[in-house]
Amino acid sequence: MVGSVGKGSMDLGKKVEPLLEEISGPVASEPNGVLEQGNGKSQGNGKRNKEKPGRNVHTMCFAIDEPDADDEVTGEREAYMASVLARYRKSLLERTKHHLGYPYNLDFDYGALGQLQHFSINNLVDPFIESKYGVHSRQFEVGVLDWFARLWELGKNEYWGYITNCGTKGNLHGILVRRELFADGILYASSESHYSIFKEARMYRIECAKVDTQVSGEIDCKDFRNKLFQNKEKPAIVNVNIGTTVKGAVDDLDMVIQTLEESGFKDKFYIHCDGALFGLMMPFVKRAPKVTFKKPIGSVSASGHKFVGCPMPCGVQMTRLKHINSLSSSIGYLASRDATIMGSRNGHAPIFLWYTLNRKGYRGFQQEV
Repeated sequence: MVGSVGKGSMDLGKKVEPLLEEISGPVASEPNGVLEQGNGKSQGNGKRNKEKPGRNVHTMCFAIDEPDADDEVTGEREAYMASVLARYRKSLLERTKHHLGYPYNLDFDYGALGQLQHFSINNLVDPFIESKYGVHSRQFEVGVLDWFARLWELGKNEYWGYITNCGTKGNLHGILVRRELFADGILYASSESHYSIFKEARMYRIECAKVDTQVSGEIDCKDFRNKLFQNKEKPAIVNVNIGTTVKGAVDDLDMVIQTLEESGFKDKFYIHCDGALFGLMMPFVKRAPKVTFKKPIGSVSASGHKFVGCPMPCGVQMTRLKHINSLSSSIGYLASRDATIMGSRNGHAPIFLWYTLNRKGYRGFQQEV
């Protein structure tokens, strides 16, 4: 806990707990959090813990102490907050050194964009339609989307997309498009698919068939075929993984398409490619399976904070323009239309992505791959 604030004064004598101590030690189970291992007992031996549903693991926080009505911001208060931030920065430096298992590209320098952090930039609603809101970065957003459209081989007048706040949001939108096209469709996803796929199936109340995988984590098309035959009367909504979360497996898109067509689902399927992990790496790997809209896919999503190296969570969602009309609706007070999931979107993220794509380009990404 941070030191408490007295009336009109800051108690700098009280020690602020160093965050680094929290990294290595076991998480406390009291007073309002319980961690348990499979047998239900609390573990403090470094083994993997499981959170008990419905309880907050609240081990530490920097409390906010309200100043009195007549309390002015003093140098003492500013110095205290600066000390907290300095400790936090030290923790970030230490954690980043040992941040293993999470595929983030930390090779970035966005110092030139610091001049924009003082603005509240909000990319409201459809990035391709003007609105009454003037403080936006839609011109950067559309430039980024054009770059991805070239990468995935879809013409400027054939695609629709937007910058999301994460890869999950791209999956959420892709499944929404699919559901609007095939209201009675069944969602097929391998058991190694990202957990968001199954969460979204529950959110949209879509029937979901979980498909077996090979040892590599890639979808097992034999089991996929069997699942399709069990539901021949309903359209197929298929999630194809371009890099699974744990094993990094890439589903064989061509084999998935072949399986669908040979099973009698021609013109009765919609494929969404979840490229959060490898969606921006596969195009630059020789002889790698190609994700392209020249194949009968409906949408692709990718993360911007992984391989691209954006310092804030974000992503790209792209679909065919012809699919988006059923989602689009008029927004009167903005004099615009919207087909996104959320109304407000981070206006800084497209600028960070635009900056990186301009600095590296296709050739730079190929070298990094």
